[in-house]
Amino acid sequence: MAATVQRTARTPDGRTLAIEEAGDPAGRPVLVHNGTPNSRHLYGPAAADAAARGLRLIGYDRPGYGGSTPQPGRTVADCAADVRAICAELGIERLAMWGISGGGPHLLACAALLPDLVTAAASLASGAPADAEGLDWYEGMGQDNADDFKLLKSDPEAARAKLEADREQDLAATAGDLAELLKTLLTPTDAAALTGEFAEYLVYTGHEGLAPGAQGWWDDGVALAGPWGFELSAIRVPVLLMHGRQDQFVPFGHGRWLAARIPGVDARLLDNDGHLTLLSNRIGEVHAWLADHL
Repeated sequence: MAATVQRTARTPDGRTLAIEEAGDPAGRPVLVHNGTPNSRHLYGPAAADAAARGLRLIGYDRPGYGGSTPQPGRTVADCAADVRAICAELGIERLAMWGISGGGPHLLACAALLPDLVTAAASLASGAPADAEGLDWYEGMGQDNADDFKLLKSDPEAARAKLEADREQDLAATAGDLAELLKTLLTPTDAAALTGEFAEYLVYTGHEGLAPGAQGWWDDGVALAGPWGFELSAIRVPVLLMHGRQDQFVPFGHGRWLAARIPGVDARLLDNDGHLTLLSNRIGEVHAWLADHL
């Protein structure tokens, strides 16, 4: 396991943000927006790759997860102010970043709203906005994710109760349970990736993020399903977009939709990747691209 450093930052409104650093401590900074449910903890091989490339990798708990104070009612766009607070605490004036899955929209928010800080951004398997015009939002989505988003829209009280039960199930899960828990979301491509160190990491980071309660997970879902609070057309920094055709967590159509709307995007729409494989197999490629833009 790569060496990590645990830190915190304070926001202007008095909240705490929990931070994890890995990679090269003297390297060029790259901030990570992890998925939903979220944790600051960085995947060991990704941290090792960062160290080898002279990159300082920084993860953080979004509000309500892990060691970060909840921020009920937050929007996706609100993460930009949190990232600014993290950069102020760490003495960072410019940085690159990547975000995956539920972290993707948060990454895109920073790309749009922090052009003075962000040199480049890489979006992996990001969802599209819930009101995305011309997109069949649920086409190709695994049953569990589709059901959860539909329930959130139709019956928020029932959705919150289900989320609390899902949290208890996730906290009790081992790496060996993941394939069964995620079975409606796993294509064969992703199922093959869900082994060994990678499966252990996913269980660990999920447990850590959800340990204090379900509030962060709930707020993530509400934010992702509601108005994001920024326009993709405002993005002026270089963006790499990756999306796998074998993705049932966030369907391939979402990646195609975003690729058509992010100005100047470098879109890599990958026939043989899924959702999980972007984190297990593609981070070296992402870091190489970001390093060229730092």
